[in-house]
Amino acid sequence: MRTGERAVGATIALVAAVALAGCAETSAGGSGGSGGDGVKFGAGKPDYQAAFENVEPIKLTTQSPAPKGAVTGKNVENYLNAVTDWSGGKITFDVAYANAVAPPTEIDDALVDGRLDLGQVLPIYEPSDYPANAALVEATFVSDQSPVAGTLQSNAWPNEVAFKTPEIQREYEDQGIKLMVPQYNSGANVLFCREPRRDLAALRGMAAASGGRAQSAEIEALGGTAASVAYPELFESLQRGVVDCTVSSLTVGVLGGFVETAPNITIDPAAGFAMAPGAMAISQSTWDSLPLVARQLMWDRLDVFMASNIRDKIWPNAVDAVRQAKAAGGSVGSFDPDAQDAMQKANSELLDGLGDKAIDDRDAFVRDIKSAAERWLDAVGEVDISADVSYDQFDSWYTGGKVDVDAYVARVYEEIFLPQRPS
Repeated sequence: MRTGERAVGATIALVAAVALAGCAETSAGGSGGSGGDGVKFGAGKPDYQAAFENVEPIKLTTQSPAPKGAVTGKNVENYLNAVTDWSGGKITFDVAYANAVAPPTEIDDALVDGRLDLGQVLPIYEPSDYPANAALVEATFVSDQSPVAGTLQSNAWPNEVAFKTPEIQREYEDQGIKLMVPQYNSGANVLFCREPRRDLAALRGMAAASGGRAQSAEIEALGGTAASVAYPELFESLQRGVVDCTVSSLTVGVLGGFVETAPNITIDPAAGFAMAPGAMAISQSTWDSLPLVARQLMWDRLDVFMASNIRDKIWPNAVDAVRQAKAAGGSVGSFDPDAQDAMQKANSELLDGLGDKAIDDRDAFVRDIKSAAERWLDAVGEVDISADVSYDQFDSWYTGGKVDVDAYVARVYEEIFLPQRPS
């Protein structure tokens, strides 16, 4: 990563539901709005704080998807705290918790109408408005399904593809939104069921909550019926038997409190579900009003957000979910061969039609996805991260700090995000 203070910043946190609110109250003092002097990449905390000495206080309103201090909101809180700290207190945030300003389906609208400055946009909820982004979301089943390497890989390659695909960025620009992190997820999606369902005979006829078109196709390939249920309603829907199962991440299972109700978890290393990642974005008008040093700091501290997303949110929630499932008499396992075959066939068909109407060069888009996914899985090994552990063992294997992600996050930042750094 970087040395000195920069490396300390990365240690604070890591790499599909964040959001932030209100209209920015910014004043750049002598820095001239969006102009002024910036700092070089790799600047330490003292350098940044010195650069902010003549900048008037900047206040941005924000929201987190979780209650204050909850594991699921650690990525948001750690990022905001790092920005405030490195700015010497010149950038502060008015934080609303538990999506108090705007529900997940309205975050993009809130960025445009001024209710939010910074937030998480969920393009999977509005595929007609964000078809290119939805296509990238639908491709996330190509990610490795292991808890360590797969989690790291899946939070890297979609961002590389997004920044090199003009249609993806243009969809946000057309809305008046500046894309910061094109994709980050809450971990691999799994199938939570009230009863054990791992072969096609048991899966046939199930009603399963789905988070998007790709997940619906996968559910139907297993013989089930897809239902649209917002994640705040999953607990009640499962408890009352409105649905038998849901395709959700372990993080959402913990956040939604439904693991004990649906403790039979299926996640297959060779047949993954599409994810439902979010994107960190900021109102374009807010972004344009910030002095350059503020934009650079918010961009540079994305390493904290990415690191915390994995180390402080995804992995602890995975441990919690697996423990809850086992305590409730459930189990964690893979599909039987017939169901695995059905999933693989469905995913192959989805890839064949990916981005057909949203991406100008669809073939190049699919090639980019495959090559980026492969490259970033290789990168996990290149920074000496290896962990041959399955999800059913993860609760007893993982402890905080067991996996050092700093070098990997530094590589993700420097290869994917640094070329986009404001200058």
